[in-house]
Amino acid sequence: MLPFELQIGLRYTHAKRSNHFISFISIVSMAGIALGVMALIVVLSVMNGFQEELRARILGVAAHLEISGPANRLADWRNVLEQARRNKEVVSGAPYVNAEGMLANGDLVRGAIIRGVLPEMENQVADFARDMKAGKLTDLQPGGFGIILGAELARALNVVPGDKLVLLTPQGNITPAGVMPRVKQFTVTGIFEAGMFEYDSGLALINLRDAQKLLRLGDDVSGVRLKLDDLFRAPFVTRELANSLSGHYYLTDWTQSHANFFRAVAIEKRMMFLILLLIVAVAAFNIVSTLVMAVTDKQSDIAILRTLGARPSSIMKIFIVQGAFIGVFGTLMGVASGVLLALNVETVVPFIEHMVGMDLFPADVYYISKLPSKLVWSDVGIIVGVSLFISLAATLYPSWRASRINPAEALRYE
Repeated sequence: MLPFELQIGLRYTHAKRSNHFISFISIVSMAGIALGVMALIVVLSVMNGFQEELRARILGVAAHLEISGPANRLADWRNVLEQARRNKEVVSGAPYVNAEGMLANGDLVRGAIIRGVLPEMENQVADFARDMKAGKLTDLQPGGFGIILGAELARALNVVPGDKLVLLTPQGNITPAGVMPRVKQFTVTGIFEAGMFEYDSGLALINLRDAQKLLRLGDDVSGVRLKLDDLFRAPFVTRELANSLSGHYYLTDWTQSHANFFRAVAIEKRMMFLILLLIVAVAAFNIVSTLVMAVTDKQSDIAILRTLGARPSSIMKIFIVQGAFIGVFGTLMGVASGVLLALNVETVVPFIEHMVGMDLFPADVYYISKLPSKLVWSDVGIIVGVSLFISLAATLYPSWRASRINPAEALRYE
């Protein structure tokens, strides 16, 4: 048999009230908590989706982990790559050459990062094949002096595949007229669009052999790029490789090279959680109002229970049950609707766009064709826990006031 405090508390939540205003505020409180919980789940899921999408786009061009040598020059890269692959968490690797240069097409000049790659190995550590809008990575043949540009860079230089452009590098040639920059003509063989302005507007790919020849590196490279089985293990793998590699090398993983960006996203997510939590807090204030009026409305009932022997703690429990029911029911409704919406965002957003007659997330601005969403159950658990805690905390003061009611004073005018 249920304790009488629980029975009376539950009866108060669904009994017909003489004061309909109390019932209305109870419904508003439930709706407010449900709305807050739903908004938290949906917004955090969308932010998780954006974070994963951006991480995939960044790491589709950048590496999980990079190993380079002093002065940005690595002589024994094959040996380094072989040692790195001995680590069970390293999936694949590829050498690269990094340099800065100026690309010119007539009067149009743009600065860019020039990356020399081996196409057959680069496809194992990056996702350029997915991002190619014209041509393919294997078009970069040694000695062909072909170049693949980011979409924004190609647009700024007004070039398309087949066009010629000139690359100027800061490494100079000594001539009787002084030090002159090295100049080489390249043919545009492809265009990629990674969806990150940093890469699309400032990165150009050439064959590794052409880069070595242009920069006079011989068989040296700038470093080795590695792809890991679990990208979130990058800091641990970095430490393991630092201890296992024989020689002096610089190791950098993606959490270091893009630390500020991902830290900003994490802070934004945290602040959004706190801001949306205010919706739940406002709804909790409604619970306080509901219980205060319920206590006033039920003073005679409280007095009768006290005269029958109910302890003040029992009276307090009755109204805690009533307030907690509002919080629990509102939270459950919010979780159900929030999870349902978060799992169907890709369907709901196009429907809303059709209803309002406008594109909420233009692909040419956001580089996405659909709104990403990733439901993380640990986030849902935290939201439910915080919502229930706030709802329970809101019941304490009105319930305590109910337990302090003097039966004689309450029954004096009955």
